[in-house]
Amino acid sequence: PIIVKAAHGGGGRGMRVVRKSEDLEEAVQRCSSEALTAFGNGTLFIERFVENPRHVEVQMFADGVGNAVHLFERDCSVQRRHQKVVEVAPAVNVPMETREKLWELSTKLALSCGYKNAGTVEFLIGPKGDFYFIEVNPRIQVEHTVTEEVTGIDIVQTQLKIAAGATLPQIGLSQDKISTRGFAIQTRVTTENPRNNFTPDYGRIEAFRPGEGMGLRLDSAAGFAGAVITPHYDSLLIKVTAHALTFELAAQKLSRALREFRVRGVHTNIPFALNVLKHPKFLDQTCKTDFIEIYPELFEFPPQKDRANKILKYLAEVKVNGHPMPGADASKPPSTMRPVMPVIDVKKPAPDGWKQVIDRDGPAGFAAAVRAHPYTLLGDTTWRDAHQSLLATRLRTVDIAKIAPATARALSGAYALEMWGGATFDVAIRFLRESPWARLELLRELVPNVPFQMLLRGANAVGYTSYPDNVVYEFCKEARSAGVDVFRVFDSVNYVDNLLLGMDAVHKADGVVQGEICYTGDVKDAPPGSKYTLDYYLEIADALVNKGNTHVLGIKDMAGLLKPAAATHLVGALRKEFPNTPIHVHTHDTGGIGVASMLAASQAGADVVHSAIDAMSGTTSQPSMGALLNSLTQLESVPESVPDTPVDVNGTKIRPIKSDDVLGLHDYWEVTRELYRPFEQSAKSTSSEVFHHEMPGGQYTNLMFQSQSLGLAKQWKDVKLKYAAANKVLGDIVKVTPSSKVVGDLAQFMVTNKLSQAELEERAGELDLPTSVVEFLQGQLGQPKGGFPEPLRTKVLQRAGLEPINTRPGAELPTLDFAALKKELLKKYSKVIKLHGATIDDRDVLSAALYPQVFDEYMKFITEYSDAVQDIPTGAFLQPMEVGEELSIDIEAGKTLMIKLLSISDSVDEAGMRDVLFRLNGVPRVIKVLDKDNAKSKNIKTAEKADPSVAGQVGASMPGTVAGIKVKLGQVVRAGEPLAVLSAMKMETVVASPIDGEVTKIPISIGDLVANEDLLMVVSPA
Repeated sequence: PIIVKAAHGGGGRGMRVVRKSEDLEEAVQRCSSEALTAFGNGTLFIERFVENPRHVEVQMFADGVGNAVHLFERDCSVQRRHQKVVEVAPAVNVPMETREKLWELSTKLALSCGYKNAGTVEFLIGPKGDFYFIEVNPRIQVEHTVTEEVTGIDIVQTQLKIAAGATLPQIGLSQDKISTRGFAIQTRVTTENPRNNFTPDYGRIEAFRPGEGMGLRLDSAAGFAGAVITPHYDSLLIKVTAHALTFELAAQKLSRALREFRVRGVHTNIPFALNVLKHPKFLDQTCKTDFIEIYPELFEFPPQKDRANKILKYLAEVKVNGHPMPGADASKPPSTMRPVMPVIDVKKPAPDGWKQVIDRDGPAGFAAAVRAHPYTLLGDTTWRDAHQSLLATRLRTVDIAKIAPATARALSGAYALEMWGGATFDVAIRFLRESPWARLELLRELVPNVPFQMLLRGANAVGYTSYPDNVVYEFCKEARSAGVDVFRVFDSVNYVDNLLLGMDAVHKADGVVQGEICYTGDVKDAPPGSKYTLDYYLEIADALVNKGNTHVLGIKDMAGLLKPAAATHLVGALRKEFPNTPIHVHTHDTGGIGVASMLAASQAGADVVHSAIDAMSGTTSQPSMGALLNSLTQLESVPESVPDTPVDVNGTKIRPIKSDDVLGLHDYWEVTRELYRPFEQSAKSTSSEVFHHEMPGGQYTNLMFQSQSLGLAKQWKDVKLKYAAANKVLGDIVKVTPSSKVVGDLAQFMVTNKLSQAELEERAGELDLPTSVVEFLQGQLGQPKGGFPEPLRTKVLQRAGLEPINTRPGAELPTLDFAALKKELLKKYSKVIKLHGATIDDRDVLSAALYPQVFDEYMKFITEYSDAVQDIPTGAFLQPMEVGEELSIDIEAGKTLMIKLLSISDSVDEAGMRDVLFRLNGVPRVIKVLDKDNAKSKNIKTAEKADPSVAGQVGASMPGTVAGIKVKLGQVVRAGEPLAVLSAMKMETVVASPIDGEVTKIPISIGDLVANEDLLMVVSPA
């Protein structure tokens, strides 16, 4: 074989290996063309090609007057496409005899031709030790730095002196005075992307921080923050040379330096260079020129997380365009106060609690121990329902985790901490951009002693619709594995078939089954004709105990309607009917009767009542833990010594909750709650109006913020009134997620379209009702007591073209193929996984199964901003930073980001971008962000309104986003056929054609924001 290569260039360009004579002509033509383009001269060399040699070159000087010296050799065998990648001086594992021969021939060659100045004599050493001369490079090469480091001779300065007429003796260079000390290794940092076949990358360098230290030399080219890398120049940013007494130490030093490099904005070859430096073949210095070709593991790179830069992008985005989370009230900024942390000894493990009873005795043993316990136990909802009710479920993991160790100690005697499920799963992904699974695992690690409780929506899992049965079973299995102990299983319409499925899923996951009866109405004074009598509740309880084999029987009073006398009546009856089953009661304090009702329930035989830390209690949240604790101590005549004396629970010593410890947690939450001021619900006091509208406490704030986003903020009172009316329209149903969402969606629809109850019932067959309402009436949530209201159901289903479902919805759904879904997700997010370190595990597959669109948005977010956004302090997460403000973020153990906002540009550039200047760990970084308001102002488009007098003009029935377009221009449609889907917050509405005809105009696109009555389509009569 031979090699054809350019005579006037290097770097691997204009070079081809030719193994067959018939390929020679094409190789010559291509090499000449490349050389002419790259170097301005198409002259070529044709040489013998040596298979898999070592490439060794000798640095020499000659002065043209009979003096020549060598500066020993360099090994340049690590090459890619004949371009040197890593260079070493002196060469390792080359026999001394060979090295001496190369030195001798190099100086002899220089003297024989009267060579003057610096030069590099290059050789190839074959597998058997035979070597071949390639060429002399009459210039200083990129890799000259390694020779300078080991010899201490400035090659550039020496070259200039010789060019100026000095001789080697005059410079002081003689062979006997030249020696080497240690070893040096050089690599080049270039803007080439090794993940994409080393394609050169272009763009603006957003951050540039080199690795430095003793024995490291940096020769910079275009490597600095703000540099714009173009396709017109060499991709070299900087050369890095490490010098140490041994080759191994030099390799370690260079690796360390490269790991400390931070280059953002463009891709670099650093991951590839690191792989080379740690490869065993490189470290034993037996590399040949085919090294890179034969070891594919060199191209296996860890993903580049780039967390710091992505966090800056997020902070800059919030600074320029505001926080994207809906529902926040900009007039109520987060507090800047820092909470006071309770003082605890973290070196001492948290005391044993009821979690240890579950682990040792299992769910049945736990239930028996709870029932046998001499005093009423308290459960805490602060981490779930309390903030769902008060702060629209916006509480972030970072703020829970801070207080978790103290909570593990203060509430070691608690029945359970309710901290998962319900709306927290959805909101974590949708708005907080956190993994709910990661939250569960982290908190479980921090709280090893108190049972974790979650709210499971029966066959709806943690979603708002029905899912295939195997999704519910797999979800419960994973939730149990991740740390949930007690599952409060309920159904939004008390549909027993749905309840039993959820309970069976928990049984199979080996969790504590707490079957819940959802409470509504007034069981003590039920009006004539009411469905919600004592017999109704006893019938459900019988099914939970005798069919569902519940470990604990729960009463879920989601709106706070359970009055003290009713609590005594209901709990007393349940206790009499089921004497061996623990009873748990949950309520809200919306009407101000929470404490009284829970005390009544306790006196009537309840074993556990729910409460919240004082600062997170009251109004739409749960009753105060402090108030209940002190009241129960007096009511139950608890001896003064009990709070200080552990109670023996089948061998586990459990310390009861102490009032002083609760106050320490109260102090933390009192301040932390102020961080979430933008999401505070408007109810400043309890209100008996709840007994009229019956709105669940957990829905109150979420519905209020949803109404604000729909432009109904000033009509909130009307929404509450219509909530009661919507409930009557739907048949006076049990209202808890997702059935409460159905009522809320319908209430907002009625307010938006100015419909009375009578008008809605009369026009139901011609209205595009919210999707949730249609699905409820179809039977997708199950069968409510007394069935569905008629003729409303028939009218709505006929318009939607749907058949009623009269059995358990999930039973009709096909089994989900988890393996296929995971394969689909891995393919969909393959680029994100490869480049950004995202992962898709079985729990992510579950999240995608439950919330496909929301999960997709979450993946896009963490791709853009990284999952480290969850570590940003809440104030900066929610509110734009002020200029001069500084914060610290711990992104992992030992890695802290110190970030200070320095400035933001007053004007935008021609692309509408603003410069946001930060200082990150002492280094300035500029982030460019599109000013969205400015961009919109340059392209203002006025939406056309639908004319209600024209039958075929279809207007938006609600403000929102166009989520789907179901037809094409020119398509013939029939009345009632879906045209488009509108989405606002969690509510979707399918817009149907009002008439038969042809679609003649579609002025909207998917993703457009539309206002009420904006023209969506025109359907011309057939």
